[in-house]
Amino acid sequence: MSTTQRIRVTVNGEAHEREVEPRLTLSEFLRHELRLGGTHVGCEHGICGACNVMIDGRVARSCLTLAVQVDGAQVTTVEGLRDRETGALHPIQQAFIDAHGLQCGFCTPGFLMSTLELLRDNPAPSDDQIRHALGGNLCRCTGYQSILAAVRLAAARLQPH
Repeated sequence: MSTTQRIRVTVNGEAHEREVEPRLTLSEFLRHELRLGGTHVGCEHGICGACNVMIDGRVARSCLTLAVQVDGAQVTTVEGLRDRETGALHPIQQAFIDAHGLQCGFCTPGFLMSTLELLRDNPAPSDDQIRHALGGNLCRCTGYQSILAAVRLAAARLQPH
């Protein structure tokens, strides 16, 4: 016999209420229940960072977080970065495109979410601070230099003029 638990969670500004299995991960909930495919699942062990989302304003691994743990929380996925009214890309997303901070794109959602937290907390990080903040995200394609350049570009674009 399977037991479920009702959760209420706000994802990208939209309230959701669902019955979920206690063992359902947040990544599975986002991808399969809410059809938000931007949160990628890479290693399923919390090592690669592809599944990063924001939970109540802090980056978290959605593959290691159970859906029941976000009951009452605010979750932001990569889909939530776009401007809700215009559909325009977030400056961080645009910087990753402009600085070629992505290739295959699989790791990109996790990098974007980590960058969002970094630049919110430290609007003008040094290269060492960027490397430290993104150290939990793995990329197999870029060699990281273009990702570093993309974060620098995003930081510059987000500065008040």
